[in-house]
Amino acid sequence: MSPPVAPAGWSRWLVPPAALSVHLSIGQAYAWSVFKPPLESALDLSGTQSALPFQLGIVMLGLSAAFGGTLVERNGPRWAMTVALVCFSSGFLLSALGAATEQYWLIVFGYGFVGGIGLGIGYISPVSTLIKWFPDRPGMATGIAIMGFGGGALIASPWSAQMLESFGSDSSGIALAFLVHGLTYAVFMLLGVLLVRVPRTARPVEGAPSALQGPQVSANSAIRTPQFWCLWVVLCMNVTAGIGILEKAAPMITDFFADTSTPVSVTAAAGFVALLSAANMAGRIGWSSTSDLIGRKNIYRVYLGVGALMYASLALFGDSSKPLFILSALVILSFYGGGFATIPAYLKDLFGTYQVGAIHGRLLTAWSLAGVLGPLIVNWIADRQEEAGKHGSSLYGLSFVIMIGLLVVGFVANELVRPVNPRHHIPASTSQEAVDVERQQPESA
Repeated sequence: MSPPVAPAGWSRWLVPPAALSVHLSIGQAYAWSVFKPPLESALDLSGTQSALPFQLGIVMLGLSAAFGGTLVERNGPRWAMTVALVCFSSGFLLSALGAATEQYWLIVFGYGFVGGIGLGIGYISPVSTLIKWFPDRPGMATGIAIMGFGGGALIASPWSAQMLESFGSDSSGIALAFLVHGLTYAVFMLLGVLLVRVPRTARPVEGAPSALQGPQVSANSAIRTPQFWCLWVVLCMNVTAGIGILEKAAPMITDFFADTSTPVSVTAAAGFVALLSAANMAGRIGWSSTSDLIGRKNIYRVYLGVGALMYASLALFGDSSKPLFILSALVILSFYGGGFATIPAYLKDLFGTYQVGAIHGRLLTAWSLAGVLGPLIVNWIADRQEEAGKHGSSLYGLSFVIMIGLLVVGFVANELVRPVNPRHHIPASTSQEAVDVERQQPESA
């Protein structure tokens, strides 16, 4: 499948909607918690067991993005989006079969393993293409697409809940809900497959900088540089800090104010989770666009430095003021989303556009680790503190201190980022050759 080259006069603003169709679909992963209680009841599962498909999906996201990144660069965005469509939808169809036959291992395999591959390939599929179309505003471009991943749950959560209410929350109702998800997302993601195009030249917009401007580094060379590993640490620390709150948001705010005169109701806790999702989504477009103005290194100073201050405010004063607790958590989640959306542009600044998608895929292994590390820190410490007889906000004090320490580590790693040594740069003729190949593709592709 050849990369589809845009015909003359093609609007670059058609590419973000193509990316959004994929990211809004795979963003359903953040709504997995809707299926947890019905699965636990229908299949007699523990909370840990019902979380396994989501956890495996996040691990496979990082691994498939890392190992498939080079293939995505080589075969282009249409191939990548097609693979994502097939895997993500097939994951739901296998899960539907698993629910119908009450074989939970099939749900884990379908949603977690097969669907997780779709998550990873789909996540990185539009990144390189968007950066090439928007060399003047790479942070905004990637923020638009990755905003969809953060906002997918805002659509999927109520939609899934409504289906379970209509179909029933027994095994057959869950199976039917999975089936509808798989078929609907296949159609929606197909829009992206049909709409996506790559630019004909390295300068798709007159007056904008060339996509090949500056140093270009291959994926294999990038992972040998200290800059790559500094950014790996930066992303891992930022994601760990954000997902630590996101994964336990509802019980956390309930615990913090359980011993006060104004406890938080179940409905209010659910509203708090929705607010966090909105902050996550808004941060992806807002902060990444801001990075185009103030620079990538400066925006990560904000994510990590101010994020540490927000965690400190939660640890010291969080249980004394609901507005302060909510505001601090919203800021942390906006930084969590912004960190995801800004990292492709940061990679482009350091390594160029030549194989930025493949480099981005390798960097997402940091997400795989953080997706396990963040919830583990918060949940394990809270369980130990509860066993020791503590309750309320004291369940989280130690984990918040650890998060502050991790953000400081990330801040230091960001400060260590320097321009890549010229010995890692590829010859200009090599990257230009890739553009020449794209120019030779037929306009009807």
